[in-house]
Amino acid sequence: MEKIKGAIVVGLLRALASLPWPMVQRLGGLIGWLMWRLPNRSRKVARINLSRCFPELSAAEQQALLGRTLKDTGKTLAESACAWIWPPEKSLALVREVEGLEVLQEALASGKGVVGITSHLGNWEMLNHFFCSQCNPIIFYRPPKLKAVDELLRVQRVQLGNRVAPSTREGILSVIKEVRRGGVVGIPADPEPSEASGIFVPFFATQALSSKFVPGMLAGGKALGVFLHAVRLEDGSGYKVIIEAAPDAMYSLEPATGVAAMSRVVERYVRTWPSQYMWTMKRFKKRPPGEARWY
Repeated sequence: MEKIKGAIVVGLLRALASLPWPMVQRLGGLIGWLMWRLPNRSRKVARINLSRCFPELSAAEQQALLGRTLKDTGKTLAESACAWIWPPEKSLALVREVEGLEVLQEALASGKGVVGITSHLGNWEMLNHFFCSQCNPIIFYRPPKLKAVDELLRVQRVQLGNRVAPSTREGILSVIKEVRRGGVVGIPADPEPSEASGIFVPFFATQALSSKFVPGMLAGGKALGVFLHAVRLEDGSGYKVIIEAAPDAMYSLEPATGVAAMSRVVERYVRTWPSQYMWTMKRFKKRPPGEARWY
């Protein structure tokens, strides 16, 4: 049964990627609109997250943001099929603007290990191609449940000569070793870690269990951190890649200080483009002691 499901999903991804880009955008928006209008788990999770993270918004404003969020989520899903199937050069042509490229170039020229840090904002799959076009990183990722999809991504995500590392013990060790020998890695900052691997720090109007992994690699200046995001342009023509250096506080030897600084940067980006964040993710599954579960 899993093989059949995997074949169906891969077939749908290839079908989406065969469409003209404007149609991909429209179909993605339609998928998101259906997610907004029909009862489903993603809508429920996004509604909970938005109500908790934006308590200052009225009920009507939260509902409007929910609609925009799910439409952007649908677009991200459809666009990601293209990023997975297309030749990387075709995806790279959709990067219309780049801000802060010199930050990445200076970090790469420093001789130190470089940690590229992103989050589930905009389209991280398109960002992967851009990042890999600038260097030869190891991309850290959580394998999808379907084996056929994982096999597809393992091939498609390394088309520019980079490598990938799953979020396993072996994958984590390979990333750490790469940074220690002066290499480059790419890591998402916002997946919820295990309680042993994270610290609760402020994220919007709540506390979020956040990973110590990235700040731990930067602590004391052992490596350099660079934030990268690819946000969708309003006209749907492509993306703007934004790059900035990690703040000084992320190099602190105190884990809580570094993790909180990382969280503040991610929050700033999400507040600027709130509908482009993956609010359908159960980002707040684990709660501080004594607090009820959200989901």
